[in-house]
Amino acid sequence: MTGGKGKRHEKRFHGQAESLRSPARVALLEVAAVVNLSLENASIRSVLDVGTGTGIFAEAFAAQGLRVTGIDANGELLKAARAAVPGVEFRQAVLEELPFGERVFDLVFLGHVLHETDDPLQALREARRVARKRVAILEWPYRREQQGPPLHHRLSPRKIEGWAQTAGYSSIEILKMKHMDLYRLVP
Repeated sequence: MTGGKGKRHEKRFHGQAESLRSPARVALLEVAAVVNLSLENASIRSVLDVGTGTGIFAEAFAAQGLRVTGIDANGELLKAARAAVPGVEFRQAVLEELPFGERVFDLVFLGHVLHETDDPLQALREARRVARKRVAILEWPYRREQQGPPLHHRLSPRKIEGWAQTAGYSSIEILKMKHMDLYRLVP
């Protein structure tokens, strides 16, 4: 898969779409809790779901009556998302080069995508640029586990906080969930 500037993104997900919607994986994602926490205490009407994959979170945000746009670098996953979630706009793009103007979305949601970017700092700068109210980042906890990516692909909270500070976020909050870590950032 190539992204912007014709370069191959080595860390992008290259697995099968079906594995992303497996019941076991969906249960680990804590979708309802993640959506509720991402929206909590913020007036959100529009969401950019970055790294949408097969549209699991796009579907959950849309079910809340929100205007949702999903992007992913993987065209095959976007086909699966379009089939699974009608009524949501899906586009092929990479996080480091978002094809949107400034402050277009109330919420920019990064679901298991920051650890796959080639330039996490640039990714967070882009997310901040297009977000009006909040950026929410869902990542695997920084520990060895059987599910999810290996430890060397995971991001420590310290790294994420450092990049977020450098990218200019005014507030960084870390919420530890049962299986996931959710970061809420204010642009």
